[in-house]
Amino acid sequence: MAGHPLDDVLDAARRRGMIGDAPNPDVIDHARRFVGALTDIRGAVIDLGSGAGLPGLVIAADRPDLEVTLLDRRRKRTDFLEQVVRRLGWSDRVSVLADDAEHFVGSAGAGRFSAAVARGFGPPEWVLPLATSAVHIDGLVVISDPPSGQRWTSIEVANPTVRRRELGIRGVSVFQRVE
Repeated sequence: MAGHPLDDVLDAARRRGMIGDAPNPDVIDHARRFVGALTDIRGAVIDLGSGAGLPGLVIAADRPDLEVTLLDRRRKRTDFLEQVVRRLGWSDRVSVLADDAEHFVGSAGAGRFSAAVARGFGPPEWVLPLATSAVHIDGLVVISDPPSGQRWTSIEVANPTVRRRELGIRGVSVFQRVE
């Protein structure tokens, strides 16, 4: 049985210490939860704190109709991602940016995207408002659930610009920007 097209990418990222030891199918399965939340999305998606390209590269593989931006402030990681995108022949639909997320979203990235995704990017009280600023009204924010599973409720209540969407996808929380 042939592996996933991203197996070599994940192996290279693992050798560079960019991802842990979880088997590639498990890593891809987790990233596909983000893909599942984006079913109704058209247009552009930003992966905040992309790191090794997860979940952004899996989104790009599974949804070639989307424009995906991989954003990370660490140049070593964005250099790696630029090589990967070129090698996969995705330069026409996947862009890589080396910038601080707060800086980018506060300037060129504000309200520009149909969806923002973040996996292990930071504390909920920081990630949700930042990601919400990146998407236009009615855009989606998809974020990995915190290990405790309890931290999103208070953050959501404190942020009247978003509404939780219950899609029944284990492992991620989905929010919609409403204003």
